Amino acid sequence: MTHNTFLSRSAHINGSSYEEAIKALSLTLQSNTTYLQSVKNTNDSTKLKEVEKYLLRSGITFEQLNSLSVIHVAGTKGKGSTCAFTEAILRQHGFSTGFFSSPHLVSVRERIRLNGEPISQAHFTHFFWNVYQRLEQKREYESDMPTYFKFLTILTFHVFLEANVDVAIIEVGIGGELDCTNILQNPICVGITSLGLEHTSLLGNTLEEIAYQKSGIFKPHTIAFTVPQPESAMHILQKRAIERKCRDLRIVSTTEGCKWNDIFSLAGIDIKSVQQQNALLSISIAHEWMKSHYDQSIINNKYTNDFYNLQSEKNDLSQIISPNKVATALMNCKWPARMQILRTSVADFFLDGAHTIESIINCISWFKRISRGTSSKFLIFNISGDRNSLELLKLLKPLNFDRVYFAPNYTGVISVEDLSNYMLLDEQRRKCKKHCALWGDNSVSKNTVAEVLYDIKKHVSQMDSHDKVEVLVTGSLHLNGAVLAILDPNLSMTSDF
Repeated sequence: MTHNTFLSRSAHINGSSYEEAIKALSLTLQSNTTYLQSVKNTNDSTKLKEVEKYLLRSGITFEQLNSLSVIHVAGTKGKGSTCAFTEAILRQHGFSTGFFSSPHLVSVRERIRLNGEPISQAHFTHFFWNVYQRLEQKREYESDMPTYFKFLTILTFHVFLEANVDVAIIEVGIGGELDCTNILQNPICVGITSLGLEHTSLLGNTLEEIAYQKSGIFKPHTIAFTVPQPESAMHILQKRAIERKCRDLRIVSTTEGCKWNDIFSLAGIDIKSVQQQNALLSISIAHEWMKSHYDQSIINNKYTNDFYNLQSEKNDLSQIISPNKVATALMNCKWPARMQILRTSVADFFLDGAHTIESIINCISWFKRISRGTSSKFLIFNISGDRNSLELLKLLKPLNFDRVYFAPNYTGVISVEDLSNYMLLDEQRRKCKKHCALWGDNSVSKNTVAEVLYDIKKHVSQMDSHDKVEVLVTGSLHLNGAVLAILDPNLSMTSDF
């Protein structure tokens, strides 16, 4: 089926099925790439006004939106992991949770979770058409509809309000200051993960400019948390916390966090990795949210046994956080393609959606620490958007891979869930051939991820070594999603491959 066939079918969408909803989302409301272009071309002052307009048209008032008890998280690296850990900890402590994240790996429904699980196709379909038809009926001109991410943000608020969740954990899409999610007015607490240079055409070319954009989620009377940052970025965060009238800006101490290392080890979190920092941030955020949820008398009466004193009196967790529940939450938290090891009968896959220089450095450090020195090593790589692939490939080159594959973020099977990647196929294939030429020896460009996995299986069957091949998949979360769509489509963290 051709791209044009898809477009013609989606030109007039009057359906009510899940498949038709995904087509409308991907083709009528545009892909993430188109959204990035729209962000570049929109006047700053109008971005959030547009979200407000569509939110109200969809049937949600600000009074209703403000009734959500929100945790809002921004950052360059680790914001998704931090949100996932926070959600798992709060759910383990007995709270009902809503979690909005991006991007998705296999299905768009992963972005909207209730109590840790993606909403069902039926649930998504019901809310999608309800919101879509309301917005369509109130259009003032033909293209007067929210783009992909704006629509999903509004849809998420409808889902969380209807479910009456105890807490809504919201991951920023891009930046913070002008991100669609920043329509939220009174989060209980906000978090800033590790900062680095990303989306520089949108957010700025310096760490200070990036920090300014990310700290746009700071709100009056809210407690903000951050992991340790470079001095220049920290100065901006501190200044913005004062300007935005935050109640406090707290730096999560990795030194104090050493007390949690036994629990992190038990949960399978590498204490030398950035995930330890993300876990510490999530514990602090969860603590602050729980503290705000209960008045002091309930805390004193109900939460006094089996608790763990982590920090100073000012940030004392001893009255609220249960280390056993934290350990269980982190152990059971599934967040694929972030420093994930997926063992199959063919090879061990090391999946990490690193796509910036800093995150690729962290990915390489992780891979070196946990891979076996004796095994053959393969690489599957691609990038999304206009990132500098040469810089990333230079960092990966010294790992001396035995075989390197470049492939688009496309499984090889046309499905409605994969439409956005399918539409970019020709451009991505050209990029893969360019990467192959840059890498040189032992590299090959393939048309699809399915071709790559078939080739790996063929090579492994011809090898004499009994030591299992190790395959690193990195450069793009979308690439990791395409690999997982074949190896583990249900994201169960297991595979029959």
